Amino acid sequence: MQISQDDSVGLLILGAGWTSTFLIPLLESEDIKYAATTTTGRDDTIRFRFDPDSSDPTPFQTLPYAETVLITFPLRGNGQAAHLVHLYESTHKHHRPHFVQLGATSIWTAPTWQDESSSYERTNPRAIAEDELIACSDGAVLNLAGLYGGERQPRNWVDRVVKSKADLKGKGALHVIHGQDVARAIVALHRNFTPGKRWLLCDMHVYDWWDLTQDWAIQTIAAAENDGEGVDISPTKIEKQKQLLAWVGELMVDEGVRALPRDTSSLGRALDGRGFWKAMGIWPTQGRIR
Repeated sequence: MQISQDDSVGLLILGAGWTSTFLIPLLESEDIKYAATTTTGRDDTIRFRFDPDSSDPTPFQTLPYAETVLITFPLRGNGQAAHLVHLYESTHKHHRPHFVQLGATSIWTAPTWQDESSSYERTNPRAIAEDELIACSDGAVLNLAGLYGGERQPRNWVDRVVKSKADLKGKGALHVIHGQDVARAIVALHRNFTPGKRWLLCDMHVYDWWDLTQDWAIQTIAAAENDGEGVDISPTKIEKQKQLLAWVGELMVDEGVRALPRDTSSLGRALDGRGFWKAMGIWPTQGRIR
């Protein structure tokens, strides 16, 4: 990526990780000039690492002027956001870009319907940094639900989050957003920036963990029993899927749940993501997770 500070780009991606695998192809197809950084400079990116404890401007001097600076890595607590903004702006005189921070929807914790205007945990370290970014740069924040797409699939999360029947009992709602829709949201915000605004980004579905667990277990067992699928699934995994099916059924009886998916009102926190999509005049394209 042969870009110097004297060049200018539409979008500067600070931290070209998983999200950039969806974002960069979209930027290229939309003919939006961009630059991206990684800590190693891999894949023809700019080598850059933000050290919140360093006041050395040298790393920032290699970055190009940008209309929008997208921060993909988390900033935490007081000082980090203001420090990053200051170092960029002090090395790019007479230029003030739009700063966009990618955050997480975990800052909304109340077990009711939540949207971007709802109260959030202001003492959360990431929320503190996001508030600081908004205050010092009039920036915007995209708080993202669970990210999926490509090899990152929600059905593979079950083994990590459900170790027991008690674990499954405690699982209520799941909220996600596909990488392609994250990329579309970033481009939309770049083109129609909303200064000082925090947005909640999800695919506008509220999924029931019990319903998904049952469905995915049935699919896995069926695939293993169908030789034509070409799927190599161990006997241990099949037994785990059967155990999950049993737990779902037992919990439905235990908790008086007559059918799945459960009513949203019984799932705890539910995210209302309509605001961002309506404001941008676009809607999610990826449909329901499978």
